[in-house]
Amino acid sequence: MTDLIIEKLQEQRAVLLNSLKQLDFQLAIDPTEEEIIEIEKMKFNTIEELKKIEQEIAFLYSNNS
Repeated sequence: MTDLIIEKLQEQRAVLLNSLKQLDFQLAIDPTEEEIIEIEKMKFNTIEELKKIEQEIAFLYSNNS
């Protein structure tokens, strides 16, 4: 059961990492100041969510061994 949860968390992690790449790309295509602010907010929120998922994965791995 724990392995399935870890797998799902790793899938979510991959989606978030892909989202960060897309946000970085959006910053590279000459956005307006308002777009830059919005993209930076989205990046911050994505990174925070990524940290939570990585902590949960680490916790599950430590309890699984």
